Formats: sequence, structure tokens, C-alpha cells
Amino acid sequence: MPTRRTFLGGAGALTALAGVETIGAPPTAAAETPQKQTYLRRVDARDKVRGATRFGADRTLPRMAHAMPVVATIGKGRIIELDTTAAEAVPGVRLVLTRFSADELRPAPFLLAGGFAAQSLQPMLSDRVAYAGQLIALVVADTLVAAAEAAALVTARYEVEPFAVELDADGAETLLQSAALPHLPDIDVGAADTAFAASPVRLDATYDGPPQHQVPMELLASTVEWQGENLLVHEGTQNANSVRNGVAFQLGISPDRVEVVSHYVGGGFGQKNSLQSHLAPLAIAARRLGRPVKLVIPRTQTFHAASFRPASRQRIRVGADRTGRLLAAIHEVDQQTSRHDLLPMQYTELTARLYGIENFRGRHQLVRTDTQTPGYMRAPYENIAAFAFESTVDELAYAVGQDPVALRLANDTDTDPVTGNPFSSRHLAECLRRGAHRFGWADRRPAPGSMRAKDGSLIGWGVAIGGYKAATAPATAELRVESLGRSRCRVTIGVDGHEMGQGIRTAIANLASSDLGISTQDVVIVVGDTRGASPQHNTAGSWGTATALPAVHAVLRSLREQLGLPATGPVDLPAAMAGRPAVEVAARTKAPGQPDSVFDRVANGGVAAAGPAYPEFTALSYIAHFVEVRIEPRTRRIRVPRVVSVVDCGRVASPVTAVSQVRGGVVWGIGSALRERSEVDPRFGGFLTASMEEYAIPVNADIGDIDVSFVDKPDLLLNVVGVKGLGEVSMVGVAPAVANAVFHATGRRVRHLPIRIEDVI
Repeated sequence: MPTRRTFLGGAGALTALAGVETIGAPPTAAAETPQKQTYLRRVDARDKVRGATRFGADRTLPRMAHAMPVVATIGKGRIIELDTTAAEAVPGVRLVLTRFSADELRPAPFLLAGGFAAQSLQPMLSDRVAYAGQLIALVVADTLVAAAEAAALVTARYEVEPFAVELDADGAETLLQSAALPHLPDIDVGAADTAFAASPVRLDATYDGPPQHQVPMELLASTVEWQGENLLVHEGTQNANSVRNGVAFQLGISPDRVEVVSHYVGGGFGQKNSLQSHLAPLAIAARRLGRPVKLVIPRTQTFHAASFRPASRQRIRVGADRTGRLLAAIHEVDQQTSRHDLLPMQYTELTARLYGIENFRGRHQLVRTDTQTPGYMRAPYENIAAFAFESTVDELAYAVGQDPVALRLANDTDTDPVTGNPFSSRHLAECLRRGAHRFGWADRRPAPGSMRAKDGSLIGWGVAIGGYKAATAPATAELRVESLGRSRCRVTIGVDGHEMGQGIRTAIANLASSDLGISTQDVVIVVGDTRGASPQHNTAGSWGTATALPAVHAVLRSLREQLGLPATGPVDLPAAMAGRPAVEVAARTKAPGQPDSVFDRVANGGVAAAGPAYPEFTALSYIAHFVEVRIEPRTRRIRVPRVVSVVDCGRVASPVTAVSQVRGGVVWGIGSALRERSEVDPRFGGFLTASMEEYAIPVNADIGDIDVSFVDKPDLLLNVVGVKGLGEVSMVGVAPAVANAVFHATGRRVRHLPIRIEDVI
């Protein structure tokens, strides 16, 4: 059971975890009919539009100092001399930190190696420079202006060493992932090579994916203060518990002495899913200075201070019969990683399951380069995997003379080809059929280059499907209800989760409101705060809602039992609470098949998500995208005037925010297809496009109509609420749908991202 801690929803502490502890939902649980289904646009909308929402960098404290980083300007090597004299002379400068001792700061292990951190390399522990942009000093001053001025005056002399920042560069080291990381064997079912060689129709193509950066609106930022022997961190993070345990590990103190508050995150998309390298040095600076310290990393430095989507190369081989039935597929990937960490790959986790392919072989190779450790960026593997695979499937449709939608429908399956288990739910065919109808696919002329607009623009229509694991994780939910008089009650719910703009608060409020028959205005939600009893497990991989809502459902059942109310159906909560003191209950849930020990892992700051393969079934969310592109006759600029997207994400918990999620994912997909590439500098290391001026992302003028609809059928095998993930699947398949539309418009098959004007001239 979790440690009892102060519950933020009311005075005092939870004296007991009252009610029945719920460990996993029964897979046969029936869907419950809510008392009423009134959905707000957002429970936090008013605060957001008024600017009242407080993010990590909004924290202002008395006597607060400001920090500014100094970073390396070489690709790799050693610091010979670091001159801080001029910086220390700037009025208001209090500290210039350049090196920490091993007994003062130790590196935290890499998150994806069972640790806490975005990378295992902790800067400022030696004279080594592993990559351009690495933190080498930290300036702390009374004002931000003084800190920035002083940081610019720190100078360094280096001994430069050869480095590699590209997949094919001299010195890059290639490793077979299954050998380097034996716990991640490659998928190999059937006899793919034999079946491919015997296939009447064979395709073999290689696709290149660029490095890309998340560039969320909220910069990396931390505000730290010591309250006696305890550290309080205000930070926009997707993983408050890992940050808490990680910084405690680095400083050599108990996690009970660290609290992390992340009520809102202004965009994460994987960039903020773990402990950042600057936090422990910032905490040491605050302790030495005896004052709170804030650090907001400048935008240009975030391109080197945080993770990014790594460069990748994919070879796809597909074999089929002459009707387009898929007989074999071979998917081989080379992906960039850093010298000091191995970022595990899971590209084939999706492509092996998109269709009913009985013979499939995957192979992943890691390429060590001199960069910071790459990481997750929205739909990290699935976006680029779908680009390669769905482009090849589109090419197959042309090769056999089949309609691209019909070919995909003909290769659908209800069984996971990898495990042999059934899918918990799979309504992909409905996504395709409904999308084709809404888009008007029947009016498509099949021949490339056969459709033109009145202004002479080439018109292309493309389709692609996408999927993403329907992951879930353990969660603890607490609930406190207090009477506000004869007709009202206030319900406060604390649960594992982080609000990153995806609307998790709204989804929780909708569930509680409809279950208890109260207004969402009387539901208070606490997420992203380790000061409660909920550990605040990582919110990533689109498992946030699918993790939080089952726990909230369980705690609502516990409340009903505590109050002697029926387990389902309408209730009169104010009447049940009349004359009662406040009632507090708690419950916890876990993913199907997980052991009870998983809660210990969560408590210690580890990631404990499960999926897509569960003991008795496999679970994914699905999407079908239909895209129209228009290519201007003279400039050859590619525009996307309309997109139709149909999603199977189980029960839609918050329809308004769900539509927003899908539209945002489609915008990301358009950016990935036509705009985004982090250009590297092979001469000096690092990324050249390290600003919003140089890193091209879509703007409003680039985006046309995005029509979104949902299948909205609950997946009751996955959890009792019937929800599956949505945020990341919304992006998967957009890039290949755009690329397939470009081919339909021009007859040119582009096998790299982004697609540029020179590709269609």
C-alpha cells in the first residue's frame, strides 16, 4: 500500500485507505450507464484564457535568484580551461558553478534502463564534453538579466576530438539491439524471408527519417527551494515521481525529503518525461546560496538540453500475391542513439500488427553518435514506422491495381499475428469505411496526376492507417467528499496523472460528475503533485487517461460502498452526506496481468506501464487518415486543404478535448511530413536549426479543414471504463497519407521526410 501522506483535497490526512482495494478491473465488467452525460469544454478553460493557470516557471518567491546555463561549443572533447573571472565581476552575480564533486552529485541512471533521467550522463562532473550544447557551467545571479550577461562572459578552451552526429558518419558505432539489450528481442514469426522470396509481388524500399524536436510552448524550467532539509521543486514535468526519486538519488537524500509540483505542463510530447540534467545542479546552487533559484532554459538551448526524435533508416520488404494479399513483411531499422545510452527501439511493435501478416521479421540496430541521448517524441517509433510501412502498402496497391482502401480492408485481422491472441477490440475497418465516406473517396480518379484544380494545381488523395499500443499503468486514486449543504457536495479527487493540455482533468471531472450526479464545478482534481498519496507515475505513451480513469472508477465504487449506496445507477450524494463529516476513501488499480509488486516499482519512481500485449489479448488504438494535397503549378508548394480522420480509441471520455487531441496530432503529422527536420552540423556538432525561426513547423495558414470522428465503442477487456489511448495514435499515419497523396498528385514516391518543394519539381 502507498505511504500515507497529506491529502491536498482537504484538511488533515487520510487516516485509512477506506473501501475495498481494487486490483485491476474484471475483463467481463459491463459498461455502466451514467446518470447524465454533460461534457464541459474544459474544466480549466476559464483559468487558461484568463492567464490564471500557473506553470512551473510562473513560481515567484521572495529573494529568488535566477540561473543561466553555459554550454559547450564543440562537438566532443575536453575542457582545458574555463575562465569565469569576467562573469563573476558582473553586479548581482552570486555563484558561478563549474564542477561538482562525486560526493556532492552523482549521475542518475537512464530512465529507459530502469532509472530516472533523460540520460545517464550528468554534466559538470568532469572535464569531458560528450556533445555540442552540453552544460559546462551554471551562473546564478539576483536578476535574470545579470545571469544572462554573466553566462555570456564565461569562456572555455577545449581539446577537440573527432565526433559523429549522423548515421553514416565516420566513427558512428552500430550495435544489434537484440544483442545489446537481450530483454528486447526482435519480432520474428513464421518464415518471412522464405515467404518473401516466394511471393509473386515483391517490393523493397528504404525510407529515411530525420531527427526532430518537440518544441513545446513551455520551455524546460525549474524553480527550487529548500524548506529546511526538504526540497520543493516546481517544474513542468510528465513524471513528477521519477523527478522526485531521481533528484533524491543524485543528492544522496531520502525521496521523502523531496516534493515535486507539476499541476500543469505547457506541452511535453516526451521531452519532459524524466529527470533533466539541470535540476540537481540547480538544487545544489539553491542550497549553497540559501535562496530559491529559478532556471528557464533558453529556447535555443532546449534543442541540446533535452531529448529529441532520433534519425532513423528503415528498409521495408513486402511480399504479396497478385490480388494484394500480404504474405510476408521484413522491417529493418537503424536508429541513432548516444554514446552513453542505448535508446531502445520498438518500430515493429506496430508494423507487425497493422495487418494480418503471418510471416514477419523485424531487426533493430542502434547507431551510437555524439549527441545527447535521444528519446520519445510524440508517437516516437510509430510515426516514422507508419510512414515507411504505409507508403509501401500504398505502392503495393498501385502494383496490383487495387484501390488503396480496399487493399487495406482485405488485409484486416481480428487476431494479433505476433502472439496469436485476439485483439481486445479492433474497429479499424469501420475507421476506413467511415473515413472513405466522409472524405468522398469514391470520387477519386486512380491514376497519378489525373486530378487538377481550376487554378492548375495538382490534386492528390492519399490514405493511411495508424495504430498505437493501448497501454495502461498502475494508479492510486483518493477521494474526499464533504457536504456543502442540503443540495451540494464537494468531491476532491487525487490520482496519478499530469495535465499536459490533453484534458485529463476534464475526463476525470466528466466521469465523477456523471457517476455521482453532481456538477463538474463541484469536482476538484489534483494531479502532478507528489505531496498527495498518489505517487504520480509517468504520464506518457497515451496511457494517462486509460490509467487514471479506471482508478477513479474504482475509488467511486469505494465511496458508494462506504456510504451504503448502490454500486451502479443514480445516487443522491447530498442526501447521503447529510449530517456526515467528510468521507475519505482510496483505491488502486493496475494493468491486466501485472503483479502486486508493480506498486513498489511505481513508488520508487520507476515506469510500470504494460501493453500492447497482455496475457490474454493484445490492445491497440487505431486511426484512418484521408488527406488531400494540392501542389501549386508554378511554385510547387504543397498544401493540405483537408484531412478526414476516424479514430478507434475505445470509449471517448471527453469528446471536446478528444477532438482537440486528434486535430493537434494531425497538425503534428503535417509538420512531420512537410516541414520538420533538425539539421545537424557535421563540422561542429549539435543542431543548426535551434530556434523557432529555423525549425520549421506548421502555422495556421498551412492547416486546412480537419474533420474528426470517433467509433466510440468501449474496450471493456482492457479496463472497466472502456478507454484506450488517443493522443499519440492521432499522429500515426498522417505522414504516409500526405506522402501517398503527393504520389497520387505527381507520380513521385518520396522516401524521406520532410517532403520538400525540390522533391516535386
